[in-house]
Amino acid sequence: MIHGPLKIFSGSAHPALAKEIAEHLDLPLGGARLYRFPDSEVSFQIDENIRGTDVFIVQPTCSPVDEHIMEMCVMIDAFRRSSASRITAVIPYYGYARQDRKDKPRVPISAKLVANVLSAAGANRVLCMDLHKAQIQAFFDIPVDHLFAAPVIIEYLARQNFGPVTIVSPDAGGAERARAYAKRIDAELAIIDKRRGASGEAEVMNVVGDVKGRVCIIADDIIDTAGTIQKAAQALIENGASRVLASAVHGVLSGPAIERIDAAPIDKLIVTNTIPLNGDKAACGKIVVLSVARLLAQAIRSIHEETSVSKLFV
Repeated sequence: MIHGPLKIFSGSAHPALAKEIAEHLDLPLGGARLYRFPDSEVSFQIDENIRGTDVFIVQPTCSPVDEHIMEMCVMIDAFRRSSASRITAVIPYYGYARQDRKDKPRVPISAKLVANVLSAAGANRVLCMDLHKAQIQAFFDIPVDHLFAAPVIIEYLARQNFGPVTIVSPDAGGAERARAYAKRIDAELAIIDKRRGASGEAEVMNVVGDVKGRVCIIADDIIDTAGTIQKAAQALIENGASRVLASAVHGVLSGPAIERIDAAPIDKLIVTNTIPLNGDKAACGKIVVLSVARLLAQAIRSIHEETSVSKLFV
């Protein structure tokens, strides 16, 4: 199916990323006005004709998560009612992804609920990056293109002159990601046996793998309050690591995260710009931000031209 002209629009969550994506595509950002009424209700109006166009809305659903999800739904509805040919929700960070199953009695599966809401609003497809659990793709009844930031992070790590490196998974669930990183940069692999106490706080129990005298890079998908990373870094130093760095695709960095990162024996925290970093997060000298705009732009062009997106995985 041939769709109309490609147009990129942005919500309020991360306009800088949307602008960078548009620049990689040699396109201006679409004209629109998004604002809030005094009672906080969101209002949105498109300032140009988009009938028959192929619309991509860039909006990570980061904090405040509920506001950004509602903004996305309102924007999708406006484009649907304005006769866009196709509407793709570009969600670099998918909020509620950690609520992907019933792990306790009488709790929701919020990741599925959000998928239902976006589909009901009128999205025709979704482009996302490093979902917390890959099976969230199956929560949608519309096509989902799932990108990975690994090429961007691995390219950065490969340029550094670290010497002997061990990639560390902070838990058993992240071993596959850490193994892929280790293979690409010819590093060793280690896994931290992480268990949580009654309070839910992570308690590092043991380091499995060779870390003595080596540069250790903790590889995760999300860093939220940084409790796990802080304790993992301390455990690695206690087991003889010469240096510790950490990397994550999504730098949520909520609550005491920055204080913990500053206090932890971590030289650098490498994150991508799927979530904007403001205030004390942007001022933290340990944080290195890598851009995924080019990767997202390439995926958007492939979707628009109906060519393969899987070529971006290598």
